[in-house]
Amino acid sequence: MNRRTFLGAAALTPLAARPGFANAQDKKPTKFQIACMTLPYSRFTLARALEGIKAAGYSFVAWGTSHRENNKDVPVMARDATPAAAKELAKKCRDMGLEPVMMFSGIYPEAKDGLEVLTQRLKQAGAAGVPQVLTFGHTKGGNHKLWVERFKQLGPIAKDNNTMLVVKQHGGETGTGEACAAITKEVDHPNVKVNYDAGNVLDYLNKDPIPDIKACASEVWSFCIKDHRNWPKDEDCGPGFGEIDHYKLLHPVAFIGRAMPLACENIFAPLVARPDKPEGVDALAKRAREFLEVVIAGLQTVK
Repeated sequence: MNRRTFLGAAALTPLAARPGFANAQDKKPTKFQIACMTLPYSRFTLARALEGIKAAGYSFVAWGTSHRENNKDVPVMARDATPAAAKELAKKCRDMGLEPVMMFSGIYPEAKDGLEVLTQRLKQAGAAGVPQVLTFGHTKGGNHKLWVERFKQLGPIAKDNNTMLVVKQHGGETGTGEACAAITKEVDHPNVKVNYDAGNVLDYLNKDPIPDIKACASEVWSFCIKDHRNWPKDEDCGPGFGEIDHYKLLHPVAFIGRAMPLACENIFAPLVARPDKPEGVDALAKRAREFLEVVIAGLQTVK
C-alpha cells in the first residue's frame, strides 16, 4: 500500500475505529452537564449571578463561594447553614430553570474542623439534591493519612445523603489528578471521587494535564473548568483562552455513559481587565458554554 492509498483508507476509517477512539461506538456518550459557577459573579449579588447564568444559556449551576450583598461578602451557603436553607436555595435555582450540580465546601479536608464542616456540607447537599460537594487541599501540601481517615468516615455520610464528596487538585502533594485518585482509591468508597481541575495542574505544578487525566480518568466524576496560560503572562482564564487542549482533556471520559458536571470556575479572558459590569460576565459565560458545547459535540460525533 502506497502513501496515497494509505491516507485514503484512513480517511474512510470510522472515527471510533481509529487510535484513541477505540470501541467508542460500543459505549454510551457521557452526559456532560455544562454548568457555570456563581464564582465568576462574586463581585455582584447572588441573585444577579443566577440571572446572568440563566441568560447565558445554562441549565446547570454550581454554588460558590460568596457574593457582594449590601457591600459585604456573604457566603452562598454558610458552613453552619441548615439543610433547609440549602433546600430553599436549590428550589430558587430550579424555579429559574437552573439545576444545581455542585457546591463548594469552603474548607480543606485537613482543617481542624474539617470533618464537622464537610459533614454539614454533605447534609446541606443531600437536602438540596445537589449531587456533589467539592473540596481540595492546601497549596503547600496535604496530609495523606488524615485525608484517607476522614474520607472513610465521610463516604458513608455522603451515601446516606445521596450525594458525593469530590476532591480536586490544588498544588502541593495533591496537585495532580493521579495523586488525588490514589487517595480516593485507598478510601475505596463509591461516594468519594475525584474532580479534575486542569488549570490548577498547569498553574501550580506547571505540568501538562493531559497525561495526568489519562492516569486518573476512572476516578473522575466531574470537572472544574479552568484554562491557563504560561505566556505571555502566568494567568488562569476561561476555556479555550489558554494552552490546554480541551478535546484531549475530555476525551478520556467522553464515553462513560453517566452524568458528569463540567463546572466553569474561570470564564475570563487573559491579559485584559475583568468586566466591571455583570453584562460583561454574562457574555464570557455564554462564550465558555458555547466553546464546551462545540468540543463535546466533536468528541461524541462518530463518523
